Amino acid sequence: REGILKTAKALVEDTKVLVQNATASQEKLAQAAQSSVSTITHLAEVVKLGAASLGSEDPETQVVLINAMKDVAKALADLISATKAAAGKAGDGPAVYQLKNSAKVMVTNVTSLLKTVKAVEDEATKGTRALEATIEHIRQELAVFSSSVPPAKTSTPEDFIRMTKGITMATAKAVAAGNSCQQEDVIATANLSRRAIADMLHTCKEAAYHPEVSADVRQRALRFGRECADGYLELLEHVLVV
Repeated sequence: REGILKTAKALVEDTKVLVQNATASQEKLAQAAQSSVSTITHLAEVVKLGAASLGSEDPETQVVLINAMKDVAKALADLISATKAAAGKAGDGPAVYQLKNSAKVMVTNVTSLLKTVKAVEDEATKGTRALEATIEHIRQELAVFSSSVPPAKTSTPEDFIRMTKGITMATAKAVAAGNSCQQEDVIATANLSRRAIADMLHTCKEAAYHPEVSADVRQRALRFGRECADGYLELLEHVLVV
């Protein structure tokens, strides 16, 4: 635990240097990026050790910890890309706005990891923490989904229909967790919900951008995808306060 906290703090410092060097020379920017990558590689190793120390009898909590680490790694990759894009740009341009937004997500995800690390040893709060982390993850996925950037690949409407089955399973799990109020049920719900909603949003956007889909149908599909995710977030927030 101490190793994770110490390395995460070092990563925050690296992140500050990275953002500050967005307007510096390419060499300084590359050095800052390399330092961040080195620190996060070490952080991933320490988190893996921490997850392993929880023991095989608690796999859902191990997944919560690994997912928190994945979120930090993705945020750093996005931040490095945003920093490169903002290099040498005007202070009020869209690239700099994206950089500031990426930096906020990075801080949010590192904070979330630290909270998760502190909660895994606390039987009374680890389910609640897992659910809070999932809600934040879904919000971040929703922000990407709602952006005008098209997906890297497209899927068929049939792929999307298959993916919605996961939402049905996750919804049933969430309702059951709300009824039982058991921490292990809440953790399992958090993990399943995270995967189901992220998969749904990815496939929905990919299907909406399929070349055979009209612009009108695309807009409707994207709207329904957003409404589905928003509705599911409300459900998770109800489970959180039960």
